[in-house]
Amino acid sequence: MCRPDYAKDTSARAPAAVKNCELSKDDEWLVKFDFTSFSEEIRALGKKLEMEQGPADVAHLNKMIMWSNSFAAVGLMTMGFGVNPISIICLSLYTFSRWTMIAHHVCHGGYEKCHPNKNRWSRFKFALGTLWRRFNDWFDWMMPEAWNVEHNTRHHYNLSEVTDPDLVENNLQFLRELQVPVFVKYTMVAFFALTWKWFYYAPNTYKELKLARMRRDGVKIPPHINPSDQITFKSALFGENYFYSFAELITVVLAPYLLFHFFITPLPYLALGQQMGYGTSLYWNAVKNLFLAEFLTNAHGFLAVVTNHAGDDMYRFRRACRPFSGSFYLRQVLASVDYSMGTDAVDFLHGWLNYQIEHHMWPNLSMLSYQKSAPLVQEICRRHNVPYIKESVFLRLKKTVDIMVGNTSMRWFPEPFENLYLERDAIVEAAALKSE
Repeated sequence: MCRPDYAKDTSARAPAAVKNCELSKDDEWLVKFDFTSFSEEIRALGKKLEMEQGPADVAHLNKMIMWSNSFAAVGLMTMGFGVNPISIICLSLYTFSRWTMIAHHVCHGGYEKCHPNKNRWSRFKFALGTLWRRFNDWFDWMMPEAWNVEHNTRHHYNLSEVTDPDLVENNLQFLRELQVPVFVKYTMVAFFALTWKWFYYAPNTYKELKLARMRRDGVKIPPHINPSDQITFKSALFGENYFYSFAELITVVLAPYLLFHFFITPLPYLALGQQMGYGTSLYWNAVKNLFLAEFLTNAHGFLAVVTNHAGDDMYRFRRACRPFSGSFYLRQVLASVDYSMGTDAVDFLHGWLNYQIEHHMWPNLSMLSYQKSAPLVQEICRRHNVPYIKESVFLRLKKTVDIMVGNTSMRWFPEPFENLYLERDAIVEAAALKSE
C-alpha cells in the first residue's frame, strides 16, 4: 500500500497523491470518482426529501401500525388453542415489525417534524423514562434507552469502523479463529440466529448505555478494559463484564420482558381454561406459542438486521469521519446493502431494513421517504460509478455467515483515498465555518 505525501492544498494535489496507489479491480472506480459532486448531490437530495415530508408520511406510519397491531390481535386471540403456525407467525411478525419499523424509525426522529402528536412520536419520549412508556411504546428485550445509544449513535456514526459495536467481523473474531470442525461453527451461528436479541443485543446495548453514562460523569475506564469489546449474556453470567453485574442485567433489562411477555400476557387463557374445563392447558399452549414465536422473530430479525453490513463486498474503514460529511455519505453506500423493495407488503416483511443505504444516509426520515429515495440514490450512484449493492436477503445471509465463520473477510477501503476524502471534508468544513 502506498503512503502518499499529502499537501495542504488537498483539492489541487490530490490526483498526484493517489495516482501511484495500486488498486484492485473492484476499487478502480475510485480513479475517476467525483467525490465533491457526489457529496453535494446526496446532501441536496436529503434536504429535499425532508422538506417534502408531511401528512402522507403520517398516514403511512398509521397504516404500518395497523398492520402490525392486526398481526398482534390474531396471534393473541389464537395462541391458547393449540400450538399452531398461525399464532406463531403472527406473534413473530408483530414483535419484528414493532421493533424494526415503528420503534426504529420513531427513535431516529423520523416523524418528529411531520407528526402532529409531538409528545407521542418524539424520539426523546418514545418508550423512554418509565417502564409504562416502555411497555406501551416498544416492549422488547432491549432497553429503549440502551438501543438509542448503541444503535442510533454508536452504530450509525461509526459504521464499519473498529468502534462500530455491530461490526460482525469484529464481534465474531473468536468464531472466525476457532479451530473446530466447520459444522460446529455453523451450529453456533444457528444458535446465535435464534437467540441473538437476548443473548447479544440486550446485554451489549445495555453496556453501551452504561459506558455513555460513565463518560458523561467523568468515570475513567481502566486501561485493561476495551470499551469496544462486546458484552453477551455469557460474558455477563461468568463475570467477564466490567460495566454491570449479571443480576443487574436480569432485573433491569431482561426480567420485565421475560415475565410479562411470556407468562403474564397469557393469563386470560388460564381463567378461560378453568371456566371451560381445560384446566391450565390453554395457558401453557399460549406460553409455548409465545416462546416459539420468539425463536422465529429472532431468526427473522437476524436475517433482516445482521446481514445489512456484512460480506466480502462490504468495505471497512480505519478512521472516523464527521457525520453528514462527504466521507459519511460515501461510507453509508459502501458499507450497507439493500434488498428487494418497492411495495408496502415486501417492505413490511423486510422490516423496512431493505432500504439500509438510504436509511444510513439520512437516519431521521420516514419509512415512506425511503421508498421514494431509493431509485434516486441508485441513479446518483450509477452516474458516479459508486458500488450500490441491492441483492436478495438470502444471498446476503450466505455472505454474512461466510464472514462469521471465517470463510471470507471484508474489504478494506484503500487508505490513501480514505485519508484524501477526510482531508477534503476538513477543507469544506473550514470553509463553511469561515463563511459564518
